[in-house]
Amino acid sequence: METPADLPVGLASAHEEFVRYLVLERDRSPHTVRAYAGDLVSLLEHAARLRVTEVGQLDLAILRSWLAKLRTTGSSRATLARRGSTARTFTAWAYRRGLLATDPGSLLATPRGHRPLPDVLRADEAARLVDGVDGDEPLDLRDRVVLELLYATGARVAELCDLDIGDVDSARRVVRVMGKGRKERTVPYGEPALAALDSWLTHGRPRWAGPASAEALLLGARGGRIDPRTVRTVVHRRLRDVPGAPDLGPHGLRHSAATHLVEGGADLRSVQELLGHASLASTQIYTHVSVERLRTSYERAHPRA
Repeated sequence: METPADLPVGLASAHEEFVRYLVLERDRSPHTVRAYAGDLVSLLEHAARLRVTEVGQLDLAILRSWLAKLRTTGSSRATLARRGSTARTFTAWAYRRGLLATDPGSLLATPRGHRPLPDVLRADEAARLVDGVDGDEPLDLRDRVVLELLYATGARVAELCDLDIGDVDSARRVVRVMGKGRKERTVPYGEPALAALDSWLTHGRPRWAGPASAEALLLGARGGRIDPRTVRTVVHRRLRDVPGAPDLGPHGLRHSAATHLVEGGADLRSVQELLGHASLASTQIYTHVSVERLRTSYERAHPRA
């Protein structure tokens, strides 16, 4: 990932080192690295315009003036929250590396990003989605197991694509998932997903498998490991066959699984562990989804609503 050539040498060098840190030490995804790198370029370019040439010259006033300028140019609360997080992560890293005498980012306050409640399927819509995929062709068997696993485990699309055959323990009905930050977790799945996996591994995968398949659990039609774009296409295409269902992607099935778990009485700590959330705060949104769905049902059904 290239650093803008017009940055002062000291700032450009720090940018490159920080990106390497995210990749090699934090094991962040390419998407996350690109987001951090872009935000940091914006900060360092702002600092350079204030005649800052070395990271050690960064202070709280510069960080605040950067966010203030972003605010005046129309950046949303979510954007400001994300960029503030990038600044804090960078200055904490720079302080640990000895590039800063103190950590100004630790004093930087930013607005919390507004998190809209996600669209989710109703339980009956989710059932129609996965049960509606029939047929014995590899494509149908593959699509069925994709939908079953996404909904049964709440896995992220990248986590699903990375699964190998050896990650599935059919005897215990659990799957080993490698999540963000290379954190491994074990997630259970039910009888329908077990049946879909058995059909795929017995009758579907062998017909598509080839030299490029290696140990990948899920394959594309050419025999290579399935990719996230294909999974998204599968979800959108199959959802079109469910009358009235919202048009969701794979993450919508993750949201749906979590919401249905909470509505079914699962405690938040268990849901947090199943989803691989680092913070319980990320999981708490599903209580809001459940309450909002209850409110909607109440207002629609109660005569004095």
